[in-house]
Amino acid sequence: MTVTNEAFEMERDVVEQVAASRDRIQTELDKVIVGQKAVIEELLVSLFAGGHCLLTGAPGLAKTLLVRSVASIFHLDFQRIQFTPDLMPADILGTEILDEGGAGAERGLRFIKGPVFANVILADEINRTPPKTQSALLEAMQERQVTVAGHRYELAPPFFVLATQNPIEMEGTYPLPEAQLDRFMFNVVLDYLPEDDEVDVVMRTTASSAANVEPLFDGADVQRIHEVVRKVPVAEDVVRYAVRLAAATRPQREGTPDFIDQWVSWGAGTRAAQNLILGGKARALLHGRSHVTAEDVQKLLHCVLRHRVLVGYRAEADGISVERVIDRLLESVPVIE
Repeated sequence: MTVTNEAFEMERDVVEQVAASRDRIQTELDKVIVGQKAVIEELLVSLFAGGHCLLTGAPGLAKTLLVRSVASIFHLDFQRIQFTPDLMPADILGTEILDEGGAGAERGLRFIKGPVFANVILADEINRTPPKTQSALLEAMQERQVTVAGHRYELAPPFFVLATQNPIEMEGTYPLPEAQLDRFMFNVVLDYLPEDDEVDVVMRTTASSAANVEPLFDGADVQRIHEVVRKVPVAEDVVRYAVRLAAATRPQREGTPDFIDQWVSWGAGTRAAQNLILGGKARALLHGRSHVTAEDVQKLLHCVLRHRVLVGYRAEADGISVERVIDRLLESVPVIE
């Protein structure tokens, strides 16, 4: 069912701008990134929706390059923070220093802003720093502000945290708590490239310097896109479908599929359904459509749920991954017509 919305129709110029820019964005990213079309789309959907994104993948898959290139396309202030075991919260947020004044100025404390005061934050290898430092990002991600020495400092919009983590090493890492994982809208997984794409990468990176990515949007454009995304109409049946998908991941509840009771120890909360719909709105806009469909919800289900559904010991013993659980979920929960 198609739903119209007068407020959304008034923003038709932004809708057309985003739809027309999709191919241009891909063209710019193709200068530096080979393949990874699905990953790029999920990352763009997250940015258009105003959400934070977690990128998971083995070393050398261009996670950092991808984030830096996307920040260049959006012409936003970019800061990279390399997370290490000795990183402290003040290294991220900033700190107060004693200003001696001079030339008649008064002596006192002055706040020096940390790298979190930017539009796009690349939290590189976020799982390499202890929970004390990881949690320093929580307030910034949720409230778009930081508190230092009792003083609150607003973060200039738009504000995104794009965090990478390396899943193959356990020594010297600190897995993110579930409460912090839930702050990320998507968990996007980068896999190894096909042989032809990998050959292309090696040819490019060993022959000449990388091409420059041209900016297509500025901060004001991004903020307006965020406003328009929230006005995209969505039918109640599509919302109900997203809610049922999220609810079906919760074990020991009425109507939960049997395989969830067997394999899942903790399911997704309401924020999962919210992100499915908000992401669906951004995806519809990116594809030039004026309403959200059940297919939008299905396409985003893995990146919304993979960090919110915890598989239990029985699933691990049976070799069942969270990806397999989500696949079964798509088969088990019918689309509401």
